[in-house]
Amino acid sequence: MIPYYEKKSKWKLYLGAAGALVLAFSLFYTNYLAQKLTEGEKNKMLLWAKAYESISKNTADSETDMTVQLEIVGSNKDIPTILVQQDENKEIIVEGANFGKDKDTSIVYLQDELRDIKRSKIAPIVIQTEFYTQLLYYKHSKILRLLTYFPIIQFFLILAFVLLGYIGFSGVRKAEQNQVWVGMAKETAHQLGTPISAIVAWIELLKMQNIDKEQQEIIGELNNDVMRLELIADRFSKIGSAPELSKVNIYHQLEQAVEYMRIRASKNIQFEIIDKNEQDIYVKLNGHLFDWVIENIIRNALDAMGNKGQIVVHILLKEQDVHIDITDTGKGILPQNQKLIFSPGFTTKKRGWGLGLSLAKRIIENYHKGKIFVKKSQLNIGTTISIILPMYK
Repeated sequence: MIPYYEKKSKWKLYLGAAGALVLAFSLFYTNYLAQKLTEGEKNKMLLWAKAYESISKNTADSETDMTVQLEIVGSNKDIPTILVQQDENKEIIVEGANFGKDKDTSIVYLQDELRDIKRSKIAPIVIQTEFYTQLLYYKHSKILRLLTYFPIIQFFLILAFVLLGYIGFSGVRKAEQNQVWVGMAKETAHQLGTPISAIVAWIELLKMQNIDKEQQEIIGELNNDVMRLELIADRFSKIGSAPELSKVNIYHQLEQAVEYMRIRASKNIQFEIIDKNEQDIYVKLNGHLFDWVIENIIRNALDAMGNKGQIVVHILLKEQDVHIDITDTGKGILPQNQKLIFSPGFTTKKRGWGLGLSLAKRIIENYHKGKIFVKKSQLNIGTTISIILPMYK
C-alpha cells in the first residue's frame, strides 16, 4: 500500500477515536447532570413534604406563621406530584399537580400516572399528619426527562453529522480526484499528439526512399506501433467526455482484446475464453475503451503471475445482464486492499501510477452503466475480477 492510503487509514482511526472520546465525555457529563438534577428534585420533594406536613399539623393553630411553608408548597411548578391518602388497605388520590390544567383533576388520568410512577420505582415520601398517613408520589420533571433522553438524541445527531460530513468530504475529494485524472488524461493525449504526428511524417518520408524488403518490414512495424500510440492517445482523449457507444458482440470483442494480450505475454501463460451461452450476446459499448479495460485487468494479472499461469475469461448471461469473470492464478490480493485497487493512485507495485484500474472503473461504471469489482481473491491461489454490463435490448 502506498503512503497516501496508509495515512488515510490512520486518519480515519484518529478521527473515529476522537469522535468516540467526545461522545463518551458528553455522555458522562450528561449523566452527571442528570444525577445531580435527580438528587435536587428528591430534596425539593422532601422539603415540600415537610412543609405540607407542618401545615397539616398546625391548621388549628391560627397564631403559627405558615408563610414559609406555604411558599415552599406553592413553589413547585415543574415536578408532577400525586398526593395519596392511605385508608386501611386502600390508596385514595387526594390531588395531583403539574400534569396539566384538566389532568390535575382527572382521577382516571391520575390513576394511570400513579401506576406509571410505581413502575418507575421512585420511592414515595411518607407524610404523617395528626389523623392520617399520606404518600407523596412524584415523577421527574420534563427537563430531567428530556435530559435523560438527550444522550440518545445526541448520539444519533453526532452520528448523522459524521456520516453527512464523511459523505460530503468524500464526494468533494472524489470530484477533485476525477478532475485531476481527467486533466492528466487529456493532457497526456495532447502531448502524445505532436510526436505521433512527427513520427508519421518521418515514416511517410522513409517510404519515399529506395529501401530494401527488410527495411520495408521495419517501417511496417513502426507504422503498427504508431497506430497503437494513436489508439492510446485516442483512449486518453475520451476520458472525461461521453464516448460513442455501438452494438457489439461481446464474445468477439473479448476475443480480440485477449488475443492482443496473448501475443505479448509469455508462452507459459495459457489463455481461455469460456462462453457456454446458446446465443450471441450483444452489448452497447465503446470498443476502444472496453479493450483498454480488459488489457489493464490482464496486464495486472500477468504481473501477479510472473512467467507462468492461466487466465480464464467466463461469459455468462444472467437475466438482462452480461457477467464477465476474468480469473488468474496469481498471488492474489490482500483482503484490506480489495476495495482500494480501483482507487486513483493506489498501487502495490514499485513502478506505476495506480491509474489503470481506476480508469477501468470509470469506463465501466460511468460510461457503460455497468459494475466492476473483485469477485474473489485468495493469496497464492488467484483473483477473479468481475464485470457486469447491461445486455443490448
